[in-house]
Amino acid sequence: MSQLRWLRLDYGRADRQIGRGAKPNRLSVFICVWLAAHGTSCLEAVAVLFGIVSVYLSTRENIWSWPTALVNVSLFTLLFLGSGLYSDTGLQVVYFVLSVYGWYEWLYGGAGHTAISVTATTRRTWGVLGGIGVVAWLILATVTSHLPGTKLPYLDAATTTISLLAQWMMTRKLLENWLVWIGVDVVYVGMFIYKGLYLTAINYGIYLALAVVGYIAWKKSLAATGSFA
Repeated sequence: MSQLRWLRLDYGRADRQIGRGAKPNRLSVFICVWLAAHGTSCLEAVAVLFGIVSVYLSTRENIWSWPTALVNVSLFTLLFLGSGLYSDTGLQVVYFVLSVYGWYEWLYGGAGHTAISVTATTRRTWGVLGGIGVVAWLILATVTSHLPGTKLPYLDAATTTISLLAQWMMTRKLLENWLVWIGVDVVYVGMFIYKGLYLTAINYGIYLALAVVGYIAWKKSLAATGSFA
């Protein structure tokens, strides 16, 4: 009852504040207030939505996956910066750079500055990525394990490192990026359930399903072109 009363009061304040200017739909105001009452915000909801749209477009090899990814990471940068989560803010900056790089590579990364096609990952590439991943994981885990309040530092460092490698693989349209995402998303779902972040776990469950769809779609694309990295 007290939460419902707070919602009504906060809804009234929000409605009066926006009433001075252009007045949006009352439903959207109520949704934002409701999200705030349950530990999230409209900013976070929109950021998550753009993330899902971006991954879906990636499964379709649609170039608009990168502009939507840029919106996604920009919104999360603002969200994390405002929450004082500076390490997460820095990670979003890395994702932003990778998204710009991916946008360029998908358009001009092929022979003669043409669009690239889906290719398979070579053993050499796997070896290089594996070496980089182990070194990056050890450095990140060592640093974060000494930060106060850090939970599961080695697991968190591993998922972060693997996610960045998977994102780079996506910028090069390497088919197996989806397999890497499937593996890391399974871990993320379990980790967030363990932490009690059930909505976030559902979000990564959606990413997991999209990763399966992406792998199937890109495998068909690879079969059609017969390309190899």
